[in-house]
Amino acid sequence: MNPQILIVGAGPTGLALAYSLARQGVPFRIIDRNSGTGTASRALAVHARILEHYEQFGLAERNIKRGHPILSLDVSDGKKVRAQVKFHELGKGQSPFPFILSLPQDDHEEILVDELSKIGVEVEWNTELISFENTEDGVNTVMQQLGEPVEIAEFAYVCGCDGAGSMVRKGLDLDFPGGTYKQLFFVADIETEKPVDDMEKMDMYMDNDGFMLYMNVRNAHTKRILGIVPEEFNDRTDVEYSEITDYVENKIGVRAAKVNWFSTYRVHNRVSEKFTKGRIFILGDAGHLHSPTGGQGMNTGIGDAINLGWKLAAVVQGKANPIILGTYEQERIAFARRLIATTDKAFQTIVNQKLPGTLLREYAVPYVLPSVFTFPFASKNAFRILSQIHINYRHSLLSKGKAGKVYAGMRLPWIETANGDNFAPLRSVDWQIHIYGKATPELIDFARSQSLALHEFAWESKMKNAGFKRDALYLIRPDGHVALATDKQWLRVLNMYLESFEIVAFGAK
Repeated sequence: MNPQILIVGAGPTGLALAYSLARQGVPFRIIDRNSGTGTASRALAVHARILEHYEQFGLAERNIKRGHPILSLDVSDGKKVRAQVKFHELGKGQSPFPFILSLPQDDHEEILVDELSKIGVEVEWNTELISFENTEDGVNTVMQQLGEPVEIAEFAYVCGCDGAGSMVRKGLDLDFPGGTYKQLFFVADIETEKPVDDMEKMDMYMDNDGFMLYMNVRNAHTKRILGIVPEEFNDRTDVEYSEITDYVENKIGVRAAKVNWFSTYRVHNRVSEKFTKGRIFILGDAGHLHSPTGGQGMNTGIGDAINLGWKLAAVVQGKANPIILGTYEQERIAFARRLIATTDKAFQTIVNQKLPGTLLREYAVPYVLPSVFTFPFASKNAFRILSQIHINYRHSLLSKGKAGKVYAGMRLPWIETANGDNFAPLRSVDWQIHIYGKATPELIDFARSQSLALHEFAWESKMKNAGFKRDALYLIRPDGHVALATDKQWLRVLNMYLESFEIVAFGAK
């Protein structure tokens, strides 16, 4: 079968989209102008919601083994720890992955490329999209691989995952409004002489002189440091790590025996005016740029890929009306704009903070940290927001109804049951019905007639605490979000929903 989709860009977003399509049997091509995967760690944090998606595809375990979980955050003024956030306690009972995974981006990309190769998909490196044209029936493209003649090809859809300087976004003539922060940031990967005992902890330094975030990556000797360059260097772009060595050592007590990688950069906050135009979509950094607060950027890009992947698969395979493709922008641009607003507020609070060290405990703990998480930080909502499990598409065209405290558009609440958990069925990456209680014979027959998997979970009292209503009907999307929720098992409502979007289960013949 001829490839119907072209993915431009093989960073984490493009690779995640490629794997999603491959798992769902959709033919595509993925190209990248670079010669291979990245060689620097760059983005580091992988949050719980992305690990949940990876678990659907059977990728979570390998990623976790390659990286290491971060369970807590210590906040200090350079002299003593003033506050501690324990992610594993905040996330307990909310996700099967109650931590932040520290996984360097180059390792992350290598895993995805290798997993694609195992199923016969190869990235076309050294290949550039030169031009494209949106038409009513498809997208005409001109591509060129290094040293080869130009290639003209037509695709049903094109997905621009080509980064902040996206050729696809620029070719669509889309505005990219936002701003650039005045501070100059640095990021460094260094090796220390002494190993670190606690690999499961990250540290934040904050006082009147600045801000740094640091944690171990890869092994007990290698540390990632992210921070603001001292003001005297703010107008320069050629700063070397040697020039800020004393600053780093004095503030956080970390001495570099070797510098593996160092870079300075400006931080942007931007969201494209649109995420789709005709038959072309933009994802990841091509569509949105964020401050480094909370490590949200890469995770949001992968979330874009998961959201679009199942919708493209359904439409290309004739198992849903193309109208559902419009919900990609509706759902993801709304989230990107909310995220920009919240991370910008947190970022501004941190970088503009001018506090004597003695006031850090009195001010930073009750005020600065809550602004990072946008709630009283002792609350478990902290984990929900940071991990992105709070993402909902309540106002999406695809979201209908409410039952108990679970409404359509929500990520399906995770719950451990007597026989496992309710996320295990999501590994089918397909539409399915969940009943927490007992399904009626009529619903069982209807689901069988539609080739819809129906999962019954014997009622337990803790299900009510999770928000479920006993014997209510929940139709779950392939990405694990609730599509339809009804108090009763109303077949007419369920059937109307399926017919309105022409939905057919992927498993149906």
